[in-house]
Amino acid sequence: MSHFSLQYPYALALIVLFWVCARWCPARTEAIYFPHLRALLGHGSTRSRLLDFLKWFGIVSLLFALASPVLTQEYKDTKKRGRDIMLVIDSSGSMRQYGFDPNNPFKSKFDVVKEVVSDFVRHRKNDRLGLINFADAAFVASPLTFEHAFLQNVITMQRLGLAGQKTAINDALVQTYNVLTKSDAKTKVAILLTDGDDTASRIDADSVLKMIRESSVRLYTIGIGSLRDFNAPYLRILARAGKGKFFAASDRRTLQKIYAQIDAMETSKIKNKKVVQYDYYYLYPLLAAILSLLGFIYLRTTKGVET
Repeated sequence: MSHFSLQYPYALALIVLFWVCARWCPARTEAIYFPHLRALLGHGSTRSRLLDFLKWFGIVSLLFALASPVLTQEYKDTKKRGRDIMLVIDSSGSMRQYGFDPNNPFKSKFDVVKEVVSDFVRHRKNDRLGLINFADAAFVASPLTFEHAFLQNVITMQRLGLAGQKTAINDALVQTYNVLTKSDAKTKVAILLTDGDDTASRIDADSVLKMIRESSVRLYTIGIGSLRDFNAPYLRILARAGKGKFFAASDRRTLQKIYAQIDAMETSKIKNKKVVQYDYYYLYPLLAAILSLLGFIYLRTTKGVET
């Protein structure tokens, strides 16, 4: 953003003083140096509009230079310190259950989760986010990306049964940590959501817990449905190992509050530094004033032109 201004605009008010002097303070040089100069010059001296123009142009240019025209340019140096967040979503057969949304009991848990997670993505404007879908196996549905509209489309396209019918929580976490380990972000977060217990993993719990403890990734775990649906003690152990927190959601409204709480806890920092650059242009009107007044003096003294 740039704008042009005068640093000392009141200097232009001096034009009034020059105008008053020109009107009521006539020069007496002719009487001092040669009282009959006008008579001697006679018709050889012609009244020149050019001389008036040069004089007043020089005066106005000089005052404009005194007012100090300046071009101000502002730049914003924005530094974003976002997070890399992997969303890990259970798509096993049990996510087909209805009644999770009291306002629309015919929606499956999986459809509700997709809507809530998509809304979470919309709020994380300064972060890279990715998606892992898991059931019997885990696959990266979307790598970490700043293209949130793309990620929301990917979330919408997820379907139940793409990865099987069972639940492989441990395998999904290994896949998640493999992705985040390659990230160079200072803060890495994983959010695991499931409605079941691990029934299909090839990786044992001890190995997964060791991996989580040794990693800098912060892990949040969310169990949805009734407490009989998921293994709350194990999800709590996972979250504690990952220096995160365990949540339980019995309906859509509770799940929305959980993601809002995680959103508040994982705030991204933005630093704005404003840089202002000043370019001064007083030399141009000053040069114009000097040339104009030199022309005035030349015509007045050598060409016999008078005002």
